Amino acid sequence: LFQSREVFGPQHLVQPSLETEKPALGFSALSRFNVDSQKVIVDKHNDLRRAVNPTARNMLKMVWNLDAANNAQRWADQCKMSISPRVFCGENILQATYPQSWSDAIQTWYNQVANFKYGTGAVKDNAPIGSYTQVVWYHSYQIGCAVAYCPQNKWQYFYVCQYCPAGNNAANLSKPYKQGPACGDCPNACDRGLCTNPCTYLDKYTNCATLKELFGCSHSMVKEDCLASCKCTTEIK
Repeated sequence: LFQSREVFGPQHLVQPSLETEKPALGFSALSRFNVDSQKVIVDKHNDLRRAVNPTARNMLKMVWNLDAANNAQRWADQCKMSISPRVFCGENILQATYPQSWSDAIQTWYNQVANFKYGTGAVKDNAPIGSYTQVVWYHSYQIGCAVAYCPQNKWQYFYVCQYCPAGNNAANLSKPYKQGPACGDCPNACDRGLCTNPCTYLDKYTNCATLKELFGCSHSMVKEDCLASCKCTTEIK
């Protein structure tokens, strides 16, 4: 059995259990320090991102981020079924009664696609979609995940993945990526349908593109607060 939660909305806290059985022998294989686990996590996300329907013209290829993994571990170790007080990164969380594989955990989040229609969002009122949209959010290209064993909990295995920069912009939740031919926005930086040219800067405001058009990057505010719009002309941002 397992349960997952999105990164936003009310959280249901699982009541503690007195069960104290030890984790299965394979639990250490799920560690954030295990290179094979890191590869499974990154590859699974990239496989799912390549397979989105409709196809994405600006979907970035994911890479492992150790800082995000360490942050995920710190939160997983709290054994609390709620979102962490993070700012820069998005987050998916899941609890299970057994140590399931990372591939299965990630697939669980992605399976919310059944509740989602591109351009519309949730197909039914209050249907959960946030875990899916974060998995396929186009510019969340750095991933770090961790798992903790929580013997005091009914759901003893706590999985956390953090996605940087954060996705799930509420204004664009129905369009987690730009629809179009795969790599349409990155024809010269493409790996099997995923873009490999992320912008390493961030805009402070959602209307930076408009500010750049109106005032130009020589304007002090635009220059300081719209770094992505000003410095990244061909990169995905």
